[in-house]
Amino acid sequence: MPTRKKITPWTITLATVVVLLALSFIAMNMIEGRLTTLYTPQHHKMQISFCRIPAEGRQENKRATNDTRNTCSRPQQKYIFIAPHKVGASTTCTIFQRYAISRKLPMMIPVEGNILSWGVSPTEEEYIHTPDEQYDALMNHFTYNKTWLRSKFPANTAYISIIRDPSKQLRSAMNYYFLPKLLKIKSNNPFKTFLENPWKYQNLSEVHYEGFNVTWDPTRNFMSFDLGYPAEAAEDMERARRYVSELQADFTLVMLLDYFDESYVLLKRLMCWELRDILYVTKNNRSYSFKEYTPSEKELEELRRWKAVDYLLYDTFNKSLWEKIAAQGPDFYEEVEFLKDVNGRVNTYCKERQKETPNLVVETSKWNPSMFEVDADFCRVLQAKVRELLAPFQKENGSRRMLVSEKINMKAYISGQPTFKYDSEQKKYLDRLENSRMSNKTGSKN
Repeated sequence: MPTRKKITPWTITLATVVVLLALSFIAMNMIEGRLTTLYTPQHHKMQISFCRIPAEGRQENKRATNDTRNTCSRPQQKYIFIAPHKVGASTTCTIFQRYAISRKLPMMIPVEGNILSWGVSPTEEEYIHTPDEQYDALMNHFTYNKTWLRSKFPANTAYISIIRDPSKQLRSAMNYYFLPKLLKIKSNNPFKTFLENPWKYQNLSEVHYEGFNVTWDPTRNFMSFDLGYPAEAAEDMERARRYVSELQADFTLVMLLDYFDESYVLLKRLMCWELRDILYVTKNNRSYSFKEYTPSEKELEELRRWKAVDYLLYDTFNKSLWEKIAAQGPDFYEEVEFLKDVNGRVNTYCKERQKETPNLVVETSKWNPSMFEVDADFCRVLQAKVRELLAPFQKENGSRRMLVSEKINMKAYISGQPTFKYDSEQKKYLDRLENSRMSNKTGSKN
């Protein structure tokens, strides 16, 4: 017959303690939940004068908000943004500038102006050095050179860029760089005229800048040139394929201007940044007579042959962008719409804000884990242009060695004047030219 265990006073005491502890734990959790409901400060009661952007479905999205926070362990704060030309870089560049400035990241910036390199890598005198020669951020017009950049930045740096539909990039460049004058096109729609036979203008479109000792063609593979591909190799498609494959391996993300908001949301997610970091104001949005012209299929076929490397670049990173987006899950497009809505409201607020206007509050939501306010300073920085954000840091440095922009050199080239690397050299030349002109004028009067 089995032996029955005796229930000792010690056993009864232990069981009683366990039951009391369990009941106490349950009661404390119920009370804590009650107190949280009753006494958690409500922001709208504390800031009743503020305008606000409500958190849509805040209660329903609570779990999703927590999930979003948990997808990122820490923000990526080491990055290089290569800003090609005529691809919306002026707008995108300020996003990276604001992030670096707000987090006090050591930046590599030009000693003056907003061009850090063009065609060739910078010399030691062309950028501002940090005391320890450590850099976490770069975000300027810069001709990509992997070897040079990896000698200056740590191995865990994220490489980012942005490109656009090559036909639209050419259309913008055609207007900005005085290309009708360069190509001697006098039609009302020089873009269309060029597209009819790009090869007709090859001897005119290739330009050599003596100051940089660089040859480029602003009509051909401009984006590829900015990303380090030599203009002279425009016909070498095998080399181009190898190079674009290398870029795929090098870059964390190449965004598309054609899908601005999708690109920015993807940037936010991949870099573990916040909503406020990717808000933007469109800058340098110019108007011109042929801006709305849409090329025919035949014209685009010709252009694909002419800008073959740029189209290879675009097709590759167009595909890559959508593959990365697909990996984000179905809620990605909800966040895109949220960004569009908030960015539109913030832009309107900043544009119409008066001195006494209360701050705009962007509340906590699924896509914005931390509430933030938009005030006068926020608007000022959001609306600032690249050079305005750089100027305070360059002023502290005191050096002066500004690169001549490719646009100014293009204007000089078309006028039959020499091209220069530094504005100080160009200024001396122009001063001599003016003095000579004045001397000739005085002599003719005598």
